[in-house]
Amino acid sequence: MENTLFTVNNVWMMICTALVFLMHLGFSLLEIGLTRQKNTINILFKNVFIISIGLVLYTLVGFNLMYPGSFIAGVVPDYFFGLFGLNMPENGLTIAYADGNYTYWTDFLFQAMFAATAATIVSGAVAERIKLGSFMIFTIIYVGLVYPIVGSWQWGGGWLSSLGNQVDEFGTVISEAGFYDFAGSTLVHSVGGWAALVAVWLLGARIGKFKKDGSPNAIPGHSMPFATAGVLILWLGWFGFNGGSVLSADPGKTSLVLVTTCLAAAAGGLSAFLVSLLKYKQYDLSMFLNGILGGLVGITAGADLMSVTDSIVIGFIAGGLIVLAVALVDKIQLDDPVGAIAVHLVCGVWGTLAVGIFGELAGWKQFGYQLIGVVSVGVFCLLFAYIIIKTLKSTVGIRVTSDEEQEGLDIHEHGMDAYPDFRLNQH
Repeated sequence: MENTLFTVNNVWMMICTALVFLMHLGFSLLEIGLTRQKNTINILFKNVFIISIGLVLYTLVGFNLMYPGSFIAGVVPDYFFGLFGLNMPENGLTIAYADGNYTYWTDFLFQAMFAATAATIVSGAVAERIKLGSFMIFTIIYVGLVYPIVGSWQWGGGWLSSLGNQVDEFGTVISEAGFYDFAGSTLVHSVGGWAALVAVWLLGARIGKFKKDGSPNAIPGHSMPFATAGVLILWLGWFGFNGGSVLSADPGKTSLVLVTTCLAAAAGGLSAFLVSLLKYKQYDLSMFLNGILGGLVGITAGADLMSVTDSIVIGFIAGGLIVLAVALVDKIQLDDPVGAIAVHLVCGVWGTLAVGIFGELAGWKQFGYQLIGVVSVGVFCLLFAYIIIKTLKSTVGIRVTSDEEQEGLDIHEHGMDAYPDFRLNQH
C-alpha cells in the first residue's frame, strides 16, 4: 500500500511539473499577443532562453541555494560558498525521501519549473525595447542567484519560515508561526514584479507611448486571440502550479486548492471587466484577461487555507486592483506593455497580505508576519535588480537604438520576420 501511495503521489507531482512547464507557452502567447508584430520573434526567443537557461542554472546552483540545509546568520544559504550541481541523497528514490510523496528527481524538476517564472515576468514588462544580450545577462544573475536566495528564506527553511516560532529553554520549537506563502504570491510573482518595476523605470517608455502632456497613448497588441489563448493556458497551468504545491496527491488538499484557484481566477476576471466597464465604458478584453491572472496570483499565497467564499473575494479584489494599478502605472509614466507590474507585483502583494485577512491563519499577528515578508523580499529584490540593471545600463547598455525600436527587433536582432509575406517569393 505504501509503495502504491508513493507512486501515485510521485505521478501527480510529475503531472503538475508538466502543467507548470506548459505555463511558459502561455506566457509566450500572452506577451506576443499584447505587443506588436515586429517584435514577435524577439519575445519568443527570450521566453525559450529563459526556460532553457533557468533549468541549467537551477541544476548548477539554484536548487542547492534554495534548499541548503543550513544558513549563515539565518539569511545566507551556506551552499552559496560551495556546493554546485545536484547531489542526490542515498534515500532519494525511496519512500524515506520527502515523507514518501515524491523522489529527489521529481522534487528538483518541479522546483526548477518555478525558477524561470520570475524572469518571464520581467520579459513582458520590458518588451519591445530592451537589448537581448543585456536581458540574457540579467536573467542569468536574477534566476541563478536572487530567486533561489529569496526562496530559501521560506521554502528552504530560512529566517522567514521560522519568524514568530516559540522555542523552549532547550531550543526546541514548541509553537510554529510566521510568514506563509503556499505557492509563491511573494516568493515567485512579486520577486519578478519588483524586478519588472525597476527594469521599466530604468529602461524608459517605448517611443510614442506618452504624449507631451504625459497622457498615455494606447499601443495595441497584434493578436488578441494569441493573448486569450495564453491566459487560458496559464489558467490550466496554474492547476499544476498550486495543485503541485500541496506536495502530494492528498485528495482533500489538492481538490480544495484546485477549487480555490479556479474560483479566484474567475472572480478576478469578472471584477476586472466590471471595474473597467464602469471606469472606461468599454468591455475591455485585455483587462478581463489580466484580471484572471490577477486572481490567480492573488490566491497563490493561501490557496490551501481559503474557503470558497474567501477565494472569490480575494480574486474579486485582485481583479479590481488590476484596473487601478494599470491606470496608476500609466499615470506615473511607466510603460508596461503586458501589465506585468499590476498582475504579478500588485496582486502578489495583495495575495500575500490576504493570508492575514482571510482563511485559517487570519489575524493581526499573521498580517504582521505577511507584511514583514512582503517588505523584506521587496527591499532585497529592488536593491539587487537595481544593481544588476543599472550596471548593465552603465556598461553595455540596456536599450536598443530608436531606429531599431521603430523598425522592430525581429529584423535587427534576429534577421527574420515572424510572419513573412511568402507572396514576395513567388515567381
